[in-house]
Amino acid sequence: MNLLDFDFVSVDDWDFNVEEIEPLMNLTQPQKLAQRENDCTSLIKSSSSRLDRPMWDFSHQQSQLPSSFKILKDYDTTRFIKRSKTEQNIKEHNGSMLSTDEILRLGAEKFIQSFTVRGDQEPYMFSHPFTSSFLGLPEEDTRNVALVENLLASVEKVGQKQFDRARRILNECDKLCSNTGNAIQRLVYYFSQALHERIDRETGRDSSKGIEMKRLVQHIEHLLMNLNLTMIAAHQNIPLSQVTQFTAVQAIIDHVGESKKVHIIDLKIGSGMQWTILMQALVTHQFESESESIKHLKITALCTKLRHKIEETRQRLMDFAKSLNLPFSFNIVMVKDMTELKQEDFEIDDGESIAIFAQYILMWMLARPDKLHSLMRVIKGINPRAMIVIEVEANHNSPVFVDRFVEALFFYGAFFDSLEDCMKNDERNRTATELEHLSQGIRSIVATEGEERTIRHVKVDVWRAFFARYGMEEMELSMSSLYQANLVLKNFACGSCCTLEMNKNCLLIGWKGTPLNSLSAWKFS
Repeated sequence: MNLLDFDFVSVDDWDFNVEEIEPLMNLTQPQKLAQRENDCTSLIKSSSSRLDRPMWDFSHQQSQLPSSFKILKDYDTTRFIKRSKTEQNIKEHNGSMLSTDEILRLGAEKFIQSFTVRGDQEPYMFSHPFTSSFLGLPEEDTRNVALVENLLASVEKVGQKQFDRARRILNECDKLCSNTGNAIQRLVYYFSQALHERIDRETGRDSSKGIEMKRLVQHIEHLLMNLNLTMIAAHQNIPLSQVTQFTAVQAIIDHVGESKKVHIIDLKIGSGMQWTILMQALVTHQFESESESIKHLKITALCTKLRHKIEETRQRLMDFAKSLNLPFSFNIVMVKDMTELKQEDFEIDDGESIAIFAQYILMWMLARPDKLHSLMRVIKGINPRAMIVIEVEANHNSPVFVDRFVEALFFYGAFFDSLEDCMKNDERNRTATELEHLSQGIRSIVATEGEERTIRHVKVDVWRAFFARYGMEEMELSMSSLYQANLVLKNFACGSCCTLEMNKNCLLIGWKGTPLNSLSAWKFS
């Protein structure tokens, strides 16, 4: 059973991977300009050495790159010289020259090369030996590249505990970035704010930051529970959310859709928007197949706070199910702490087909492993038919601050780029989305440490190792689930920039080649 009607699409036509740039003779004028940008980059790479050294080998120079920054030289450089044909078409349409990701990579390369020249000297905005290599770029791109370079220079100083020097560089960055500028300027603005906060914490300048961060975490949870206009606008304009939801719902249907009694346990229900999709799919399937109607759909929401918000979600879903004549009940399991959770709390009835839905919940417990282990023991006791896991596909849990910063910069750069492309005609909601959601993740990752750093992301390989400890096996996503992802993208003007990639049995959902989310299905062996 599929959620949407669709024409058969060959897997070979999905274009999951970015392609090599076509030869210059076959390109249009905008594409030729883009190719020249890559030529400029090649010139920069070659300028560091006249011999056949690796592009990142600066051992012949006097100054060595700090060990904490060596992550930059290993950061997936292949995507920088590869672009999909669809991305090229979008650039021709909107006149854009360099993507956010490309500017970040150029800025990182300029930082590394300028460091090997200047050593421990103070960097100067837009003035260094490699400026001439960027004369082929538009002025705005050149300034954005330099802005990224100096942001990295300030991070270098923070990592070395040279806070006064870091603050001076940041103050220069602040003159050229804002939360209303282009994507790079907005990205640098929020990272700069987070760095200022980290410096204040390290120097003891502001002791109230910890209290403020706790309030921000509560604010994020409150936002996730509300169907406000900002969330609706982002959901309608950015394909990432809908791709994830439709694919996840299809994966659930694949495992419990034929059952007459279905029980969904949602570990972090939020607004519950995804379950309206499930309800419609179940009713539509029964109508089309003329099969016996589903006897009962039960959703159990797990929560530790904000029960009144979940009550609002409950009422919305009850009303929606009533409009479909779908037998439905909604239970709430409220515990003060995840370590108090027991299997009996879920009121499981005989004959129920159970699916666990874990969307962006496990990562919140990485700072408290005892909570995570307690939850997993309960889930193992329930032994659901399937556990659908949606997580952020990024490594933001490194104990090394600079490594974590670099990973976060490229990751959030892709998000800001998606907002720039998909919400360019809705500046108000785009700004609100960045302020209410993205900036808070940046602040947690950059400004905090210890248990205060509540937002910790790890990649699917880490989750695989973790789940294996509980005897869980990763299940293959059905072709129907994968088709859903592809079909949803067709409904968005910017859908071609959203990239899909399989990592073993896990679907990675990204933006212009940068993975952002992972979706996987699990069962207990």
